[in-house]
Formats: sequence, structure tokens, C-alpha cells
Amino acid sequence: MTTHTDDVAIRTYGPGHVPALLGTLADIWADAHPELVDTPGGTTDGLSTDALRRQITGHARREGFVLVTAYAHGSPVGFAYAFPATPEYWYGPDLLPHIPEHIRTGRLMGLCELAVTPTWQGHGIGTRLHHHLVTAIAPQWSSLLVHPDNPRGRALYDRLGYTYAGPYRNEPGGPVYDLLVLQVDKAA
Repeated sequence: MTTHTDDVAIRTYGPGHVPALLGTLADIWADAHPELVDTPGGTTDGLSTDALRRQITGHARREGFVLVTAYAHGSPVGFAYAFPATPEYWYGPDLLPHIPEHIRTGRLMGLCELAVTPTWQGHGIGTRLHHHLVTAIAPQWSSLLVHPDNPRGRALYDRLGYTYAGPYRNEPGGPVYDLLVLQVDKAA
């Protein structure tokens, strides 16, 4: 499915399209996050384009996986992907008891990545990508992780209505992220 607005088209893809798009997605992500791109001797909190490729490939196996990509004048400028997730999977055993019951029992979307190239940030593309995911997955709740040192990403998620739910680590000793949640029907 493709939708057009102001010379920006949003295309929706399923897991079968991921292998062909991995290079493009990694390029968009690297452009959007230059501070996280692999640098000799640099610290990236375990984030890299190779790690992103592995992450997307693994998540594409999840039932209900949806990838949306934004194209401006035919060139890819942004992407986002998500999938329906169980609270047990998404929050993990340490954080799950701290998540309010009404969130734990609702339909949950795990938003894994949303990236827009810097020249196209501030044009509403991130909001449109998010909207397409929410429309495709139809959750009651959406949740994501954002690095505390990502003010532009955090500003977008604040505008979309996400609220802070607590600190979160993907792995022991890993970086601490801000876990955010959104009640989707209230945000519409």
C-alpha cells in the first residue's frame, strides 16, 4: 500500500520485503543517528548498522510485523517498524510488575525503530510513519525505547503523546533507555 502527500509517499511492507530493504534501512538509520554509527574506538552503546540489520531481521519473524518507509521524490528518507507484542516479551520480567495493569492487559504495539534523515526531519514524516504503523497494527497501547541523549526523537514522541514509564535496559550492563508508552485511542 502507498499513500502520497506533498511529494512524500509512505509504503507499507511485510516481513518478506525486509531482506531487499536492509541496506536502505541501515543507510537511513546511520544518516539519522551519526553519533551511533560505528567509529574506531568509539562507544555506541552496542548500537551499529550491523546490529540494526540483525535486529530488524529477527523482529521480522514476529507475527504482525509491519515496516513503513517514506520516499520523498522517489528517494527513501525515513522508516519505522513495529509489531504486536505481549507485555511479557516487551517489558521483560524485571519491569513488567511496574507496568500498570490496564497497560499489561491491552493490545500492545512495540515500536522498535523510527528514523528520518536529517534533511527531512521536521516535515511531519516521523508522525506520518507512526500513524501508518498504528493504523496497520491497531493497538490500544504503543511502547518504545528512546535513548536519553536523543532530544529530537524524544520531542517527537512527546508531541505524539507518549509518556515516560521508567528506565529500561535491553540487557544486563547495557545502556539505560527511557521507556515510553502511549494510549493510542487517547492520542487519535
